[in-house]
Amino acid sequence: EVQLVESGGGLVQAGGSLRLSCAASGFTFDDYAIGWFRQAPGKAREGVSCLSESAGATYYTDSVKGRFTISKDNAKNTVYLQMINLKPEDTAIYYCAVKYNPYGSCTLIRGEYNYWGQGTQVTVSS
Repeated sequence: EVQLVESGGGLVQAGGSLRLSCAASGFTFDDYAIGWFRQAPGKAREGVSCLSESAGATYYTDSVKGRFTISKDNAKNTVYLQMINLKPEDTAIYYCAVKYNPYGSCTLIRGEYNYWGQGTQVTVSS
C-alpha cells in the first residue's frame, strides 16, 4: 500500500525558511514522479514543484523559482521541499503526491497524481 506522510510545516516569519519532508512507503521512487502541491484557504490546489526520477529532472512553478528546492533521499525513501525567503502568500497546506512516470519529465497537473499525503500546514506571517 502506497503511503505518503508529510512533515515539517509550521509558523515562520516572512523571509524565513522551512524544510518539508514527504516520507514514502509501499513503493520506491524508480519510475515515479513526485510532486508538491499547496492549497491556500479559498483557493484551488496548485502545483509547486515536481521531480522525475526517470528523467532526473525537476520543475518549479514561477512563483517559487529561486526560493524552493525539491530533492530526494533514496536511502530514506523521502522527498524534501526546501523553502527559503518565504512570503505570506506561501501560506497554505502543502501536499506531496506521486504518479507512475516511467518516461520523461514531470508535470504539475493535479489530476495525474494518484496518491496523496495528508498535508502539512505552512503559515508565513508578515
